Amino acid sequence: MRNILLFAFVCMIAFSGCNAPKPVKTIENLKAGIKGETTASAKYAAFAAKAREEGNDTIAKLFDAASKAESIHATNHKKVLEGLGEKMEDFKPEFEVKTTAENLQAAIEGETYEATTMYPQFLADAAAEKVEKATKSFNWAFDTEKKHAAFYQKALDALKVNAENTLAFEYAVCPVCGNTYEKAMLDKKCAFCQTGEEKFIMI
Repeated sequence: MRNILLFAFVCMIAFSGCNAPKPVKTIENLKAGIKGETTASAKYAAFAAKAREEGNDTIAKLFDAASKAESIHATNHKKVLEGLGEKMEDFKPEFEVKTTAENLQAAIEGETYEATTMYPQFLADAAAEKVEKATKSFNWAFDTEKKHAAFYQKALDALKVNAENTLAFEYAVCPVCGNTYEKAMLDKKCAFCQTGEEKFIMI
């Protein structure tokens, strides 16, 4: 009798787990994040090419590093989405390439929106729906976007006064979370995910 009751209890738990409501808002946010980060990666790669065309090689390096970081964020979000049993629909990134100065301003605005509006909301929704893996992925992107916005502002300020030589020419990107460093400012371990610097992607 005791074994029968135990079996019934286990079945009840399994049944209730299978019928747990899906985190609808977080799934929606993950898809939006994948689209946004994938688009940003492609856009920054195009911005890097434009910067080189205009002779702004140091700024091109920054765009290269940010492009790599955004692709890591998109991959992380996709893994969480698939872990929830969902798939990302196909889409084509759309963006506009202008002058390097205009591209930097667009990048600042995009990163600022993500850091002040988009990811804070995504994090609040993930917390409410108790999706810990989404919270981790969103946090890594959120923290990185704040750094990117600062890098872009520094680059735009330097470009305006013809002082590109004051900018970093090499960057490092954490392959796990996308955290982005100027090479001269590396931590021994990533400040966001504790990955060792020997694994960083040098750009």
